[in-house]
Amino acid sequence: MRELLTEPYATVRLLEEYGIHARKKYGQNFLIDGSVIRRAIEAACITKEDCVLEIGPGIGTMTQHLCMAAGKVIAVEIDEGLRPVLADTLQDFDNVQVLFQDILRTDLRGLSEQYHGGRRLKCVANLPYYITTPILIRLLQEKGLFESITVMVQKEVADRICATEKDKEYGALSLAVQYYSQPQIVAAVPPNCFIPRPGVDSAVLCMKAYEVPPAETNEELLFAVIRASFNQRRKTLANALSHGLQYEGRTFSREEVTAALEAVGKPADVRGEKLSLSDFAAFTNALSAETGK
Repeated sequence: MRELLTEPYATVRLLEEYGIHARKKYGQNFLIDGSVIRRAIEAACITKEDCVLEIGPGIGTMTQHLCMAAGKVIAVEIDEGLRPVLADTLQDFDNVQVLFQDILRTDLRGLSEQYHGGRRLKCVANLPYYITTPILIRLLQEKGLFESITVMVQKEVADRICATEKDKEYGALSLAVQYYSQPQIVAAVPPNCFIPRPGVDSAVLCMKAYEVPPAETNEELLFAVIRASFNQRRKTLANALSHGLQYEGRTFSREEVTAALEAVGKPADVRGEKLSLSDFAAFTNALSAETGK
């Protein structure tokens, strides 16, 4: 059996054998700590009943462990140059399908239909840091498709995602992820867990996806309100929204925004960073009622 790539010497030897260098273009840093991988798999509660989507398998380090834990693994890799090394490192596993394509253009529901009978998937991945947010939002917006999403991300991003209105890191990303899921940091990952070492700390983030979002509201208007609120976060909500909120081709007056705030018991000078997700949903509902939207 091919040796597992969870020791630095094994990874270094493999990279030298294939002449592989981490490509900054794809944000590649190869994970070499088996305990981190095991913690991610445990947090995701992977069993032989599961079909797991892995994004960016790289040289197959995490993929090997996923194959041992899951019933089926679908690994989506953008770098065609890794085709021969993945064929080598995954040669002992018959439950993995490697697809060389861009995850942002992949038909995710089609993967569920083809490989898991349309049932919910789990995602476990070491995400490239330069494109973390677009990937997460893409996955989370596929409502009902994922049971959980467990990913390695930059610690700063993990802190932002888990922040509440009481934290300085709180913002639009926090609200977006928390609308679709319940996020939790399950492990800290220092730079020495990778080759080459990144210049930042990382974290394993587990997001348990909601089948139904926790706030009942007009979703498109909600996120328009959130974006406008945090685009000008130093302004009061009344000022930020009356100057920056557009929805279905219309703007909103200061009077409409203030009336909606009053309807949910918030002062006219409140800032968006002080509103929770449920506050934003209530405000969005009040704004809809006020303006007929």
